[in-house]
Amino acid sequence: MTMNADRANCAIDWFRYARQIQKQQLRQLAQSGALASRICHLVHMLQCERGASNIWLCSQGRLYDAECRASRALVDEQRLALMPLLHDDPPLTSSALCQRIAAALWGLEQLPELRQRVQAQRIDAAEAMEQFSATIRHLLSIVPQLNDTLDDPRIVQPLVALYSLMQGKELAGQERALGALGFTLGHFSDALRQRLVDRIDGQQPCFDTFLSLSSAGLSDIFHTRCEATLEIEQLRRLACTRQPPQDQGENALHWFVLHTQRLEELRALEESLIDALMQTVATLLAEEDLPPISAAFLEPAGDALSLRPDNQLLPLVRQQARELEQLTAQLASLKASLDERKVIDSAKHVLMTHQNMTEEQAWQCLRKMAMDKNQRMVEIARALLTVKNLWQ
Repeated sequence: MTMNADRANCAIDWFRYARQIQKQQLRQLAQSGALASRICHLVHMLQCERGASNIWLCSQGRLYDAECRASRALVDEQRLALMPLLHDDPPLTSSALCQRIAAALWGLEQLPELRQRVQAQRIDAAEAMEQFSATIRHLLSIVPQLNDTLDDPRIVQPLVALYSLMQGKELAGQERALGALGFTLGHFSDALRQRLVDRIDGQQPCFDTFLSLSSAGLSDIFHTRCEATLEIEQLRRLACTRQPPQDQGENALHWFVLHTQRLEELRALEESLIDALMQTVATLLAEEDLPPISAAFLEPAGDALSLRPDNQLLPLVRQQARELEQLTAQLASLKASLDERKVIDSAKHVLMTHQNMTEEQAWQCLRKMAMDKNQRMVEIARALLTVKNLWQ
């Protein structure tokens, strides 16, 4: 009996130790929640500046001058608000997270030069859009790295949902920018039309993942407020199936306003999801370290994993294990996608440096090689980087 009591005390000590570690992780995640919210704000403002800059450049400065200046000011405001979260109490949970933050900050440091080129009209809209998009991509890549330790499905699930929503929203933002470009120019080239179609098609898988992991309330908000409206669908058909009329930019402005309204709704949904996640974190932090434990509670009850007299723990553990396995696979897929993008970006940089290509030309070159060889673009990119390393 004494031996059993000693074992029980040892087990309780380990339960308490595990709970202490979990609470440390939850407190870190609570701090990361503020960072995720600030990143969402900054990305939203960058998306606005990207779209407004497209219209301004394509109209040779006739349209959206005031909107460009306003969006720049808002981006700078959000960037200043982000810095204390990174410098005063940096979320040093992993080297991968630090690398993502470094890449994002590097992109933000290039903004003044990009803006100068935009204002002087020394850059075309497509190239400007790619530079804005690269910075946004680096910022978004921070989010999946904010939690690499907690495995509680109540945390993993909303984090994956949040990142999926942010990815879908970014594709919707790129759709706004690309459509604004074509409508302002008065025509859509085959390449521009294909890029627009790709962004439209790419949104649905992201939003489907978000919906599969979200509460009924958040799903209802998405369906009622965040779906593409009938007017957006009509303009999509005009852009994707035939050339728009020459209308002095009226369709471009209408397109931009409609998509801005949709992006604002998606932005509000992001905040709701972050708030719900932080409430879950607060609830878990407030839980007692251990429930009252009696000798009977610790006695074996038929199954070695069962610590509850009602024998319901094992089915619950198995169900949570299945859910966690699915969510972990989804998160791993999202991280793998980000890693592949990094490889493709590096290969594009090689082509831009050694072949004097623009970023769009480099992307099209990689895409053509992949189609010609019937391989994925990331495989072509890896092969190109291998060859490049042999040169050195």
